[in-house]
Amino acid sequence: MKIAIDAMGGDHAPKSIVEGVMKAIEHFSDISVTLVGNETEINKYLHNKTNITVIHTEETITGEDEPVRAVRRKKDASMVLMAKEVKEGRADACISAGNTGALMTAGLLIVGRIKGIERPALSPTFPTIGGEGFLMLDVGANVDAKPEHLFQYGVMGSIYSQKVRGIEKPRVGLLNVGTEDKKGNELTKQAYDLFKDTDTVHFVGNVEARDLLTGVCDVVVTDGFTGNVALKAIEGTALSMFTMLKEVLMSDLKSKLAAAVLKPKLKLVKNKLDYSEYGGAALFGLKAPVVKAHGSSDANAVFNAIRQTREMIQSKMVENIEATIEKMEWTEEKNG
Repeated sequence: MKIAIDAMGGDHAPKSIVEGVMKAIEHFSDISVTLVGNETEINKYLHNKTNITVIHTEETITGEDEPVRAVRRKKDASMVLMAKEVKEGRADACISAGNTGALMTAGLLIVGRIKGIERPALSPTFPTIGGEGFLMLDVGANVDAKPEHLFQYGVMGSIYSQKVRGIEKPRVGLLNVGTEDKKGNELTKQAYDLFKDTDTVHFVGNVEARDLLTGVCDVVVTDGFTGNVALKAIEGTALSMFTMLKEVLMSDLKSKLAAAVLKPKLKLVKNKLDYSEYGGAALFGLKAPVVKAHGSSDANAVFNAIRQTREMIQSKMVENIEATIEKMEWTEEKNG
């Protein structure tokens, strides 16, 4: 299987991208990678070219670029050429740690949507206390959503959790302000009814934000606005906690001695909360796997994004989503 990767996207590109790719190539014998970017810069870090090819371009999309305009005007940008590799059949999937909005635009305009999916969803996997993790859809692809969109998010998230994460019967929950059936606004109330009336997914009802990290469900469904707020709140809380803990443990000699003893255990906690261990945020609803790695990804995070993408290809996740959506549409037409 071949994966196209934007070598110039992210805070530490191309170094961390190339190093992550070389680690993945050593680990997985069944993949090949096409790196798209400045060949001179890439070659500074590319010490093993086994199963790796490079497409040279000097044009990039930056974090300051307006996404739609950049994708349409910068035809030779590394991210655009990466997406074209997928569209034209030379790659099975693609990964970028670059501009999130631009990647979503490239995914929609170049890779294209699955027939029947109205809106794609940006979907990272978050850590939980027990270590199982949960998938959240959507965290920013669409700030406005309809009940039907949320239902489709639940279907796609359930398929991913089953086929890629190996969860036999994924529990799908709807993020809400309370767990009662009638809680929420019109969007969540109508979405709740859609989930309640189907056997396509294992719906466990409304879930509250305070319970997410306890592993209350495997798939959390919400609109992109609410999901993005939840994402930033979780990230910010984790960072703030470790900052406060560091300040306390470095405050005096006794605390520093205690910190030295606790350091291995604290590192385990930090690793458990590290979302990059789960891979990137997949853009569900497209004709091929498109994965957004975090902008600050190091080599290990890039490796995990490649591992995740490989599993998505192996499990035929896109084909499973297509088949499920087609079956749902046929059932609706029959019942209608």
